[in-house]
Amino acid sequence: MLRKAILVTITVLAVAAVGTDAARAARVKDIATIEGIRENQLIGYGLVVGLDRTGDMVIGGQFTAQAMMSMLNKMGINLILDPIQLLTRNIASVMATAKLPPFSRPGMTIDVVVSSMANAKSIQGGTLLLTPLKAPNQQVYAVAQGPISIGGFMGGGGGGRSEEREQHRDQEPPGSRDRSRRSHH
Repeated sequence: MLRKAILVTITVLAVAAVGTDAARAARVKDIATIEGIRENQLIGYGLVVGLDRTGDMVIGGQFTAQAMMSMLNKMGINLILDPIQLLTRNIASVMATAKLPPFSRPGMTIDVVVSSMANAKSIQGGTLLLTPLKAPNQQVYAVAQGPISIGGFMGGGGGGRSEEREQHRDQEPPGSRDRSRRSHH
């Protein structure tokens, strides 16, 4: 009889333990990822041009002048001067970031976030020059270029004023292209 009572108690405890585990169970898709099936982070360095004197100042943005000179040299325009002599108020150095979704195809457009790197006051109204977007393995998976658009406006109160909420993190309109021809890891 005691043996039967102990066996029933153990059985009840075992069922209770299984029931508790079932209540705490998580779906596999919530806790696991399939290797190779995920979005890929992309990053690139670029220049935004066509700014109305709101770009980088030479002091604090020397790499903007250096990048501009390097770009011009690649285009066959050889400048022989110190980068500090250039006025860069109409240009800004930026980082472009994007997420390449899984199963993306060549020609597919993705959103690109463009952020000022130096001391530009604004990159609104500028144009992002051709910017390769690379994965951590240094392969170019997409390129971005085009006009910068700034989202986010805050409506005014009773006075009817509206204020633009400008950040130095601007989103390029869809137009960057996925250049890859193979699956993404």
